[in-house]
Amino acid sequence: MTTQANTLPGVVPFPPPIVPVAVVVEQPQGTMDRLLSPVTTSGTFKTLRNYYDTFQERRATFGLSNPGTVEGISREVTRDVLLNNFMFSGLRADLTKAFSATPLFQTAHNFTMGTQGMAPYSFAVLYGTGRVFMQGNMDNDLQLSARANYRWSSAFVTKTNMQLAPGGQAMVQLEGDYTGDDFSANIKAMNPSGLEGALTGIFVGSYLQAVTPRLSLGLEAVWQRPSGQDGPQTAVSYAARYRGSDWIASAQLLAQGGVQTSYWKRLSDKVEAGVDINLQFLGLSGQQSMMGGPENEGTTTLGAKYDFRTSTFRGQVDSKGKVSCVLDKRISPPVMVTFAGELDHAKNTARVGLAISLESAGEEFMEQQEQAAAAGAEPPSVPF
Repeated sequence: MTTQANTLPGVVPFPPPIVPVAVVVEQPQGTMDRLLSPVTTSGTFKTLRNYYDTFQERRATFGLSNPGTVEGISREVTRDVLLNNFMFSGLRADLTKAFSATPLFQTAHNFTMGTQGMAPYSFAVLYGTGRVFMQGNMDNDLQLSARANYRWSSAFVTKTNMQLAPGGQAMVQLEGDYTGDDFSANIKAMNPSGLEGALTGIFVGSYLQAVTPRLSLGLEAVWQRPSGQDGPQTAVSYAARYRGSDWIASAQLLAQGGVQTSYWKRLSDKVEAGVDINLQFLGLSGQQSMMGGPENEGTTTLGAKYDFRTSTFRGQVDSKGKVSCVLDKRISPPVMVTFAGELDHAKNTARVGLAISLESAGEEFMEQQEQAAAAGAEPPSVPF
């Protein structure tokens, strides 16, 4: 009996159901896929890929973390505790104004008097987002310095530094940082050029790998060629870093024939201490230093850092008879006063520095800060 026989008069019958048929559409294969297809489909490649995947799985079970960079292997001592980046002399005033937080944009006027190596006046501009960081600085002698960083991914950042002087002097540095889960790699080129018929400049590559959750090992290689007429020079340095529960020790065997060690320890929540030992041994490397012949000498520096509620005090003493200290005091949220002093007993000299920093912010910056605090949002990670 057909469907039409059971259909009421005037009613149009439904058509029979359509059975779906699977249609396979062949996707066009790209040129690169066609070129790599013989390699990726070979048994050797699959075997190596299985070994690599197994190695990565076992590597993840070790619980390793990123150890930092070779350049900053002793950063807790040399950058945070000791006065390498904080000591100055003379008078200094820094006026900074922040216009925006997202993106970060601020300007600064810097005035100095009696400070060696610093221009009497300089103007700086800073701009930063989650991917881009740019900074420019020009002083009263029209000497320009600029930095530009770009974050290609969460692990890879490229950096460009440039300096221009009125006398025709110029310096360019290109740098790339790769931060892995348990390693860091860095490569930089200073004044690279091929205009003299040969590659000239200074090229530095470094790699630091976490071997255990506490121990990290690395090396740094340098290749330089001052001019096309000179032959290339190479050097290799080795580094090690060990992290304890509340202390960190590091050591570097330098290519110039020297040994540099440091030890950092947190004594309390507000007190840190560190010691840095730098020894130079003539003939240790078996070759002349790339920056000149080494000498037999050594320096030991001991320092401490105290963090108070509204101030920070740093003090250090070294084996050459120098006693130094720097005090940063926050008088009010926008005002900070810094005092620095150094007494050299061997040379019977003294230096004193006094600085004041004034920070101001526009209405838009304050509104962005209030909105971010209300929403609980974190500021963007700028690739400084």
